[in-house]
Amino acid sequence: MNRRFFLKSAMTMGAVAGLSGTALVRVLAQSNSVKAKAETLPFKKVFKTDAEWKSILTPEQYHITREKGTEAPYTSPLNKIYEKGVFQCVCCSLPLFSSRTKFDSHTGWPSFWAPIAKEHVREEVDNSLGVTRTEVLCNRCDAHLGHVFDDGPKPTGLRYCMNGLAMKFVKKAA
Repeated sequence: MNRRFFLKSAMTMGAVAGLSGTALVRVLAQSNSVKAKAETLPFKKVFKTDAEWKSILTPEQYHITREKGTEAPYTSPLNKIYEKGVFQCVCCSLPLFSSRTKFDSHTGWPSFWAPIAKEHVREEVDNSLGVTRTEVLCNRCDAHLGHVFDDGPKPTGLRYCMNGLAMKFVKKAA
């Protein structure tokens, strides 16, 4: 083996190792960042087995919240609720949306222009239908709630299009 080949190979391997190390450091840093975010939430995360979720949810609620399903449009009784109150996660009762931010989007699903607190929901990229959307999940129990779009009303311009079966309504006492 000639010396020039050996030196080029060693430099290439060193560069690859260096770049791999950088990528590894980046992945580890992201992992620590996610862990740090979970530790700074104003509530404790909820973890249950599939069997536990199935025992407390209806089959439809389980399909939507745990298997990322979608209910048929115009079927949710929450569509017609405009009383004062709070829409909570059906799985863990975390307050998600206020009736003050609810509006009729004419889409068939309960829609809101903002969550009660940004840290109560988590957004993730969803490419499941061949189009990129933003999925909305409960940040306490990871329940699938629906999707958020940028065609909503002022002041945010957002439309949180939620599955009614993923939430329950708690009326505010007068």
